[in-house]
Amino acid sequence: MSDDDFFSVVHRQRACREFSERDVPDVLVAQVLDAAVFAPSAENHQPWDFVVVRDANLRARLGDLFKQAWIGGGREFSAPRVPPALLANVDAVCADAERTLNVTVPSSIFPATQNLLLAATALGLGSALTTITTLFADDMRQLLGLPEHLQPVAVVPLGWPAKPLGPPRRDPFADHTHRDRYGTAW
Repeated sequence: MSDDDFFSVVHRQRACREFSERDVPDVLVAQVLDAAVFAPSAENHQPWDFVVVRDANLRARLGDLFKQAWIGGGREFSAPRVPPALLANVDAVCADAERTLNVTVPSSIFPATQNLLLAATALGLGSALTTITTLFADDMRQLLGLPEHLQPVAVVPLGWPAKPLGPPRRDPFADHTHRDRYGTAW
């Protein structure tokens, strides 16, 4: 991959919340997960487990949990926020507390999740990082049959975008970058 290819993927990656009903073949899901496990982790413990949810009933039940958490957080629920769990494959990203120090568990998950998101973009798939799972971790643990030592950290809907995704809107890096000390412009 050339530098241009890498930066093109980085600049195109954005959250996708509307998916088509077109199935994502296992071979593409495997490619995305293969990229995820090549992420760095604290002391190379690789404290991740991925649960790929394809069952429509489980996806619907996860969608209900998201809806309850969204409303419970004081936000007005709008239908477009949940259907990704209904139409897309869902990757539940779990941290394994038995494989690393508890303090590094969540932080070691996010590089793997970022690799997953970038790989999905490179393959033309849509995805989104959702971390609202922390509000219903016990329900999710029960629904997916997770052992006690697995902590659900994120859910990533993964599927074919329902419509073309435009580039994400981002501030220039210099707006958030300081030289030597905070407040000194880049």
